[in-house]
Amino acid sequence: MKTIALLFAIWSAAACSDNFSGAALSEEAIPAIQLMEDLGGMTFDQPVALVFPEDSADTGYIVEQSGRILLVSSLSGSWSATDVLNIEDRVNDRGREEGLLGLALDPEFPASRHIYVNYTADDPRRTVVSRFSMAANDLGGIDPNSEIVILEVAQPYSNHNGGSLMFGPDGFLYIGLGDGGSAGDPKRNGQDPGTLLGSIVRIDVSSIETTGAYSVPGDNPLIEVSGARPEIWAYGLRNPWRFSFDRSTGELWAADVGQNQREEVNIIEPGLNYGWNVMEGSVCYGTRSNSCNQEGLEPPVTDYGHNDGCSITGGYVYRGQRISALQEKYVYGDFCSGKVWSFDLATGESIELFDTRIRISSFAEDADGEIYVLSLDGGVYKFVDGRTIQE
Repeated sequence: MKTIALLFAIWSAAACSDNFSGAALSEEAIPAIQLMEDLGGMTFDQPVALVFPEDSADTGYIVEQSGRILLVSSLSGSWSATDVLNIEDRVNDRGREEGLLGLALDPEFPASRHIYVNYTADDPRRTVVSRFSMAANDLGGIDPNSEIVILEVAQPYSNHNGGSLMFGPDGFLYIGLGDGGSAGDPKRNGQDPGTLLGSIVRIDVSSIETTGAYSVPGDNPLIEVSGARPEIWAYGLRNPWRFSFDRSTGELWAADVGQNQREEVNIIEPGLNYGWNVMEGSVCYGTRSNSCNQEGLEPPVTDYGHNDGCSITGGYVYRGQRISALQEKYVYGDFCSGKVWSFDLATGESIELFDTRIRISSFAEDADGEIYVLSLDGGVYKFVDGRTIQE
């Protein structure tokens, strides 16, 4: 691996932004963290996700926005990449935010041989959540003819598609959907629980084997609310591009991309309304004439202004063993500025760790709890303890 010197613009107390909630930390509190090229320095075509099986830190799946999934592996001693699924013929990636956007491995993978994807399609424009199965007698290949469409959601515009999907500790599939796009949520989808747009959805896909369709878990919070979609777990979101579960506590952390003022981080609780488009982060959303009544709205745990970036990319609560100073802190970044921060929920304090200048498309977590950063320009980088690097 090669250290990327550009990535080491470490935060200092003088450079701490006042756009963050929480007090500035002293320079002595900064962990000795560096980012290093990983996966053998391989580059990919607009990678938007890297997913590791629960028992692996040396085999994973790279998702490219155009519609390809590649198996990356270091089992032979050096990293290699192999195409395992290509659905470019089904994926609409013409819009900047459209494409193959998310991947989840079945909780019983690889024994179950199933993967789940989230992509955008056209004619009509829509989000598609599908299941694919590994090809019989094929080493790692996924059968493109095995697709079972689980859920389709009409998309009125080309942006704010969300894209995350992940199995929770409860075994149910969680799916992030944006407000449907344009600017300012003109259709008011964020505040309408009668649509899946602007929400995080929670469904049971185990019933596909017997009925061919998903079912709604009986304890979903809006299941008995008249006019609401029972699949909704939480709503009032603008564009939850990336979310993750804390592997220790099970908490669901979601980063919601803002409009013109604030980028926010939320801990998602069942049935709560996260405010968009009455609120944008911790401030009232200003392009609509409304009273900004905040009653019943859940504020973010932290947010930042557009002096520090313009499009938040959610990460993970660090539970690895290599960087003790990051333990129990939520790590996230910004696509526009390339900055990476850690947030301590216990103190409400944030630290800027890096000013990378890369377009951060996603974060990843391997089986050991170690964290990676993906750049839309193609690179994959890993968090390491700088004190252990041999010059």
